[in-house]
Amino acid sequence: MGYAMVMGEALIDLLEAEAGPDLIYRQAIGGAPLNVAVAVSRLGGDVEFAGSLGTDVLGDRIAALLAEAGVGGRGIRRVAVPTTLAVTTFEGAEPTFTFYGEPPSYALLGPGDLDLGRVAGADVLYTGSICLLREPFRSAARAAWEVTGPVKVFDPNVRPTLLPDDAAVDALRELVEEFFATADLVKLSSADALVLYREPDPAAAAQRILALGADAVVVTCGSKGAYVATAAGGGMLPAPKVSAVDATGAGDSVMGALISRLLAEGRPAARDDWERHVRFALGVAGLVCERQGGATAMPTEAELTARWT
Repeated sequence: MGYAMVMGEALIDLLEAEAGPDLIYRQAIGGAPLNVAVAVSRLGGDVEFAGSLGTDVLGDRIAALLAEAGVGGRGIRRVAVPTTLAVTTFEGAEPTFTFYGEPPSYALLGPGDLDLGRVAGADVLYTGSICLLREPFRSAARAAWEVTGPVKVFDPNVRPTLLPDDAAVDALRELVEEFFATADLVKLSSADALVLYREPDPAAAAQRILALGADAVVVTCGSKGAYVATAAGGGMLPAPKVSAVDATGAGDSVMGALISRLLAEGRPAARDDWERHVRFALGVAGLVCERQGGATAMPTEAELTARWT
């Protein structure tokens, strides 16, 4: 089994919670790519994280969590800016994020910080999420994406609070479609599809992305499950029934689970294999939803076995 290279943001989530009559914020280490990296490691995969972390105490905590989770840190750049905060509020179990910190500590990895040899040696390369909205990270991601060798997986992870108008949405659509066109796997949520394409039908959104050049598309649809599509066709897979308390990181756990299967088995040759991997990933996400969200919610194989057997 080889290793995965996960490129993207790491930050601090401040999660809204009730403490008696008071509304408080619980600190949790997060960022979609960090969650993905931790999920891969917890599921037994070898993974390295490439991104920028602040040199403050919060950045130290993020670095410590990655190390404790078994995530390699050779691709990390430490930067002398305060760690970005994502204030997270809820309607039910679904989170809404508002970001604080300028410049964003998570987007300061540049092309010159990349070890392209390590990128080329990876079995899987992941990027995506909000770090692509900013330079120099966007240029670093493009440089890594041009490297041949790894299976390339991408998640736009759209955050509407960072898209102030239609022009910003149009610019993001153009940007992510650049990556969609050469991706082996695109994972996005039904909410992402709605923002990018004003498309409530996951099948229609998946077809648009396949037409751009992606080999496989997975559209997660919350408690309804996920739509899986390849050139051979598509179909909806149901999610397991759970008592959700916090959906933060559930989509990231799907991506982490899919990367762990790609590391274990290589690139799927058929749609049936993609569907088998997505069923596994939905089981991972179901367990994540039963826990308080963030990186620490990512389960191990043993925890999955205990929950679903």
